[in-house]
Amino acid sequence: MSVAEAAATAEVQEPGGKLRSSSPRHIPVVGVVTEDEEAQGAFKTMDLNRVISLLEETDKDDLDEKQLKSVKKLVQCYQNGLPLRDLAQIFKILNLCAEKIENQPHFIESAFNILKLCGLPFLKKKVSDEITYAEDTANSVALLGELMKIPNSELRIQICKCIVDFYHAEPPKKHITGYQQASSSYKIKMAEVGGLAKTMVQSLALLENQLVEKLWVLKALQHLSTSEVNCTLMMKAQAASGICAHLNDPDPSGQLLFRSSEILWNLLEKSPKEEIIQQLSNLECLLALKEVFKTLFMRGFSHYDRQLRNDILVITTIIAQNPGAPMIECGFTKDLILFATFNEVKSQNPLVKGLKLSNSYEDFELKKLLFNIIVILCKDLPTIQLLIDGKVTLALFTYVKKPEKNKIIEWSAAQYEELQLHAIATLSSVAPLLTEEYMLCQGNSRVLAFLEWCETEDSFFSHGNSFHGTGGRGNKFAQMRYSLRLLRAMVYLEDETINSDLCEKGTIQQLIGVFKNTISKSNDKEEAIILEIQSDILLILSGLCEHHIPRKEIFGTEGVDIILRVMKIDPTKLQTGLGYNVLLFSTLDSIWCCILGCYPSEDYFLEKEGIFLLLDLLALNQKKFCNLILGIMVEFCDNPKTTAHVNAWRGKKDQTAASLLIKLWRKEEKELGVKRDKHGMIIDTKKPLFTSFQEEQKIMPLPANCPTLAVMDVAENIRAKIYAVLGKLDFENLPGLSAEDFVTLCIIHRYLDFKIQATHKQRELANKSWENFLARTSNAKTLKKAKRLQEKAIESSRYSEHPPNAIFHRTDIKGLNTTVPSGRVVTVESTPSRLLGGPLADTDIALKKLPIRGGALQKVKAMKTVNESKKSVPT
Repeated sequence: MSVAEAAATAEVQEPGGKLRSSSPRHIPVVGVVTEDEEAQGAFKTMDLNRVISLLEETDKDDLDEKQLKSVKKLVQCYQNGLPLRDLAQIFKILNLCAEKIENQPHFIESAFNILKLCGLPFLKKKVSDEITYAEDTANSVALLGELMKIPNSELRIQICKCIVDFYHAEPPKKHITGYQQASSSYKIKMAEVGGLAKTMVQSLALLENQLVEKLWVLKALQHLSTSEVNCTLMMKAQAASGICAHLNDPDPSGQLLFRSSEILWNLLEKSPKEEIIQQLSNLECLLALKEVFKTLFMRGFSHYDRQLRNDILVITTIIAQNPGAPMIECGFTKDLILFATFNEVKSQNPLVKGLKLSNSYEDFELKKLLFNIIVILCKDLPTIQLLIDGKVTLALFTYVKKPEKNKIIEWSAAQYEELQLHAIATLSSVAPLLTEEYMLCQGNSRVLAFLEWCETEDSFFSHGNSFHGTGGRGNKFAQMRYSLRLLRAMVYLEDETINSDLCEKGTIQQLIGVFKNTISKSNDKEEAIILEIQSDILLILSGLCEHHIPRKEIFGTEGVDIILRVMKIDPTKLQTGLGYNVLLFSTLDSIWCCILGCYPSEDYFLEKEGIFLLLDLLALNQKKFCNLILGIMVEFCDNPKTTAHVNAWRGKKDQTAASLLIKLWRKEEKELGVKRDKHGMIIDTKKPLFTSFQEEQKIMPLPANCPTLAVMDVAENIRAKIYAVLGKLDFENLPGLSAEDFVTLCIIHRYLDFKIQATHKQRELANKSWENFLARTSNAKTLKKAKRLQEKAIESSRYSEHPPNAIFHRTDIKGLNTTVPSGRVVTVESTPSRLLGGPLADTDIALKKLPIRGGALQKVKAMKTVNESKKSVPT
């Protein structure tokens, strides 16, 4: 349908999905034509309402013969197509014939012949007919799905053929005078509006043991599922679970599996993916997928079978992303792990006995898909034991080695390289979960040896064709990148066994050497991948050296040199997007973790003008780096040699370090919305450091483990760090400051005083609250006044109007002169042991009647018994 016609169709569509007709009904009478006109394809005369009336009659003799004859005449009349204006009457006649089939089977042929007409083109006399008769057409097409309930194989197959013909429109056999064919997509659009896809899905339940009819329905659904509207309708009818559960049904032709998998693909692509995954995440569906995959894996040898096997595995991979899918319970996870590793680790399992993958494209794709699904499955912690049992770590490590010369392998060189990179990438996800297996496989030794091979200059030429091989064509940078990612994943576990083993094997020195080599090999073509490699090296070194002074000493001057080299990069490169920003962050992190705390390294860093480089970076005024750089400066200022370096630094226009820090303070306060006048002086003396964000922030309850807003304010903005650095410089004799700088310096100097100020305010409020409490307890008039104010506040907070016939219950107690919340439940604290004498006191107190006096209960010598005095005591 054209854009204009689609828009017009949308105009007459109602919220329920039905279309309303915009013109009155006409009695479809086909006019009388001459023999010449008939030869040209004109319609014969026929009153369809008369045919309907005849089919509705039930009490005349020889009625069946007349009815069948009239239907036969109708079929002959519309051999070249169905006019849209007659469609409602024709489908009503079809429905009447269908209703008679149960008691009069000879009407099957009539219904069958009318259904054959539905596959013919729909004809329009006017351009507006597609809109005018939209409701009739949609309802008529929807009737096809309802007719699937008739238990007749021929009719059901013919209905499916009609639907398939919607998607393969053919021109009329003859040109009909005064008519033209409706747009090619009109039938498809009307099928969507009529909800045909939903009823066709529901009809599958009627065809459990009728394979031929089921295959035709699946073929029709395969065509219908090419549209998003139909896929949504099918989803609501639970098509995904219904079709998937029967994937493994017997079918010698193989069409059932092919068409079902195609429909599942379309549903995943064209309807809400999460809902489809949820429908497929049940035991029945996964068992069916498992059996189909196993059959195709072990017995599928044709190109078609292998493609279908891979499609089933992709669908399974998508389902496995749902943590609630019972992949382990159905045994699918165990089988997938076996299939992924049987080539690398010998297994006696009969499922893989005698199996061998070829180097065909489909088997190569299968291997990559199996690696991929292991990464997804390992996110479910119960899978870990299955990964251990399946020796997944060992299988993946068979690829972490240099290529062996003269060894015959089943893969081509390009395929092996891609699988190698994929295996190492998979290890980066799996190995951190299986640390014991990693160490048993001597994982550190293997990775370091492989990394050493990556630096060699042997005759290895990588192809770099795959996703994982990007940037590594003709070199070993791709292998180096994924090896370092694996090392980074293991180091960041902070497992001391792994990290100590790495350090004992000389990892720190080796990585520094790798870093230096990448600098010498750097070129524009591989710039991005080299920057990533360098960033990962620095992150690994940071993870190894943090909190370990001996390792920082091993990092030593060689490590400091590579850091200083990175800090000298051209600032304009930070905007290129190639990865210089990440490299600089990694460098600053390594300063913090590999240099600070090790005095020889700190001194060497200062000697090589490292503080100057830090201040140069700070002067770039890039907010994302300022916080980290200032944190490093605070730590470095603990070294007494740092102050001289800070004071000696000069930036552009002879700017000093103190001037730069004060300028950053003013910029930060401006961004935070702190109130200052044009000279930088305090405006609000009560809230000298208050930001606009703090003023707008409402009081929010936070869990105990969350930092308060005050703590977050100190952590996130840089004012506290600037204060700390200037504090280490003693706030005195700072060169290169203007008058405005001195004003700001005074504010910075009093930063902590302004922050204690909030503490004083809280203390004053607490003291005032205590004074009010004392006044209420010592002065009756003050207590009564406070009580009246409390009652007034309570009353004003209540609703003034009450619902009719409502019973009002008072929640306070009259005559109670207290200003604390009170009710009819009283909490009684235990009497102090000093008054009762402790647990070993004379126990006769429990047998005596204690007098009621003011104050606490006390033990007395003489008292009246209950019988001697019967005075009532008010409670």
